[in-house]
Amino acid sequence: MSLRHRPPPLPATEPVRRVEAGPWTIELLPGAAYATRYVASQAAIGFAFDSQSGLHAIGSDRVQPFLATPNSLAFVPVGCDVLSESAAGGEYLRVVHAQGLAVPGERAFNNRIDPPAIRLALQIRRALLSASVDADWEAWAHALTERVIGHTGLSGPLKGSITAARLRLLDEFIDAELAGPLSVQALAGLLGLSEGFFIRAFKQATGKSPHSYLIDRRLTTARARLRDSSASLAEIALACGFNSQAHMATAFRQRLGVSPVQLRRSVDA
Repeated sequence: MSLRHRPPPLPATEPVRRVEAGPWTIELLPGAAYATRYVASQAAIGFAFDSQSGLHAIGSDRVQPFLATPNSLAFVPVGCDVLSESAAGGEYLRVVHAQGLAVPGERAFNNRIDPPAIRLALQIRRALLSASVDADWEAWAHALTERVIGHTGLSGPLKGSITAARLRLLDEFIDAELAGPLSVQALAGLLGLSEGFFIRAFKQATGKSPHSYLIDRRLTTARARLRDSSASLAEIALACGFNSQAHMATAFRQRLGVSPVQLRRSVDA
């Protein structure tokens, strides 16, 4: 086969990071395109760090479009038939107990915004990315299970304020303008909302402030560029809207617990 007709190489991805802790299996799945179908042999807790869109049928014969809300909790009970696919995917935490989970109810759910679960998921991600040897994996997994048990009191996006369609519009606008000085005022104006109302509604819908969400989107894009390009760290920092390479490195260490160099090496290893 000539070089001209060879299929293009698959883009690099960060490795799946996995820890076995007692009866628990904890996995951090990198943002990547996926297509899967299975019947769950074990109940599983999931946490979506990024917005994800695609098609799914969870415990149903009906395949329909979905938008996973960033910073949201999900649960798939044992025996649930799952079909899900996304052209881009997003970073995802998955926690499974070897003997199953004693969770009331048999219905799957997703897009649950719960601040304690968000804090736990961020803590677990930092430990997985930095390969922490002092992490209390079992305690964290058990605490996350407690958040799932109490899921009936959790809330989702507010209708009429930050709906799934509006969140998708915001993501598209942020990604298109990422290299520039994005402001909360501009995001609120895009939806025709006052800045104060937008800040309150956005935090209730995603569990984070608009400013924190912007930093997360910059980090997600920077991580993708670290994987998929040979651009310098300084070039990536500016393209993702950071003031400098040092500014980007500080955000990486504060939010992810690792440096950009460490993440790039984990892909190349």
